[in-house]
Amino acid sequence: MLANITTIACGAQPLHEEIDKIIKSQASGITATTSSDTEFFRRVQLDIAGTIPDPQQVRAFLNDKSPQKRTRLIDTLLASEAFVNHWTDRLSTMLLERQTLGKITDEEWREYLKKTIQENPRWDQIAREILAATGKDISRPAMKFLGNGAHHRLTEDVARLFLGMNLKCAKCHDHPSVNEWKQAHYWGLFAYLNQTKQATNSKNKKVYFVESLATGKIKFQSVFEDNEEETGPKLPGGSEVPIPTYEKGKEFDKPATDGLPAVPKFRPRELLARDLPVKENTYFVNNAVNRIWFLMMGRGLVHPLDEIHGKNPPSHPALIAVLANEFVKHQFELKWLIREIALSRSYQRSSILPEGIKTVEANSYRIAHPKPMTPEQLLKAILKASGNFGKVSAMKADTNAGKFDRRGYFSGTHSDMPKSYKEIRAIFMETFAQPAGEAEEEFLPGLNKSLFLMNDRLIMHWLKPHDSNLVQRLKKIQEDDKISEEMYLSVLARFPDKEEVQTIKDYLEKNESRRDAALGELVWALLTSTEFRLNH
Repeated sequence: MLANITTIACGAQPLHEEIDKIIKSQASGITATTSSDTEFFRRVQLDIAGTIPDPQQVRAFLNDKSPQKRTRLIDTLLASEAFVNHWTDRLSTMLLERQTLGKITDEEWREYLKKTIQENPRWDQIAREILAATGKDISRPAMKFLGNGAHHRLTEDVARLFLGMNLKCAKCHDHPSVNEWKQAHYWGLFAYLNQTKQATNSKNKKVYFVESLATGKIKFQSVFEDNEEETGPKLPGGSEVPIPTYEKGKEFDKPATDGLPAVPKFRPRELLARDLPVKENTYFVNNAVNRIWFLMMGRGLVHPLDEIHGKNPPSHPALIAVLANEFVKHQFELKWLIREIALSRSYQRSSILPEGIKTVEANSYRIAHPKPMTPEQLLKAILKASGNFGKVSAMKADTNAGKFDRRGYFSGTHSDMPKSYKEIRAIFMETFAQPAGEAEEEFLPGLNKSLFLMNDRLIMHWLKPHDSNLVQRLKKIQEDDKISEEMYLSVLARFPDKEEVQTIKDYLEKNESRRDAALGELVWALLTSTEFRLNH
């Protein structure tokens, strides 16, 4: 049996209050003040809905004097279509790490995740459907995670993404630096997956995942040892699953049909899907709450996310235990956990250091941890800030249009602009996303990213006055203070201070003969600022 989760009761306190109590109890110094309304409003819009607010929304929120307005906002965002779209992006990126896997299209996969998130998503259910997918029912798109059925990739990804264990080094020997991670853990997981393979239905020509007949245990040997070992399917911390034997001719539930092989009675991957995403599995539960905490707070209680072991303990052991217990108690409901984290004072803390404090530990949560926008967030935010989102997001290439030369676009040898939002999105992903197969956990700036924001033809085009975009709106405003107000609210979701107002006024006066270009340059300066690039 897997070890039970450490029991730490929340008592009568809501989880968000328990979060604050534990964070405060471990704080090594004073914490930042509560974030301002503008700071909180932008942050929660990005974290829950995936984009920045517009000026009208900022003004309305600031004018709302209700003490419950933050709670109401969180609930409104969680009920929005924007939440569904943004968390589809986030979970897809986490699970696939931007890899193109298998025969399921990206569109089919996204629709599956969107539908799941719309219907009160439960993390155990998502994990179960993904691990058990065969392609033979309405959850067919879930089999995208399985890719082409590469057994070693699946073993490593299941361990990392669902258990928080980076077992790649344990394939050939016990982990060299983590005593808890054994070679038997790797091969025990492998034994659940090594019978999985693809097969094509001869009638409908669709690819499905099927299981071969398991006839014995997996044999493995350390590169440092002479003796050979063996294991059947076994979860880390669990008991080995016995591989049953059947009389000849009675090994199968269903005979072969339509080009698909016979269905064996013993199907270990189904057992993995049944036994891994359960409340008793501390690896699964702790990994889940750690990853959701990371997505909301910018850093895991255990960091890196796939290094949950004794030598890398959680920054707040009591907190991860409470999160795990409450997540289980609430049936693994993602929305509920996201809401509780967002309601906490720890989440709503300012990212500005307390007066007199120069540095704080990143894992103390004494201040809000700035998070880089994801590539998806950055594209939407730039389009929304510049007033181009409506038009650009509706762009579609003509049916007879040829394939856009993306390489030529980047090299400058191709002068045409992309004709569809899909291609524009692909350009942003190629520029700002991590390489396929790499986790997106840290902010990794790069020269290519900086040059793109500084010089890209798309961005320069969006900063020219047209179609009622931001620069076009600014052209029509006569008062300099109103120009700076509209500009700052649109781009940074806050009002400018007196010095910023004066800077804009001075720049426009110096460039009166080229006012349109000067307005675009001022917007560009804000779009390329650290304040805009980070969710803070």
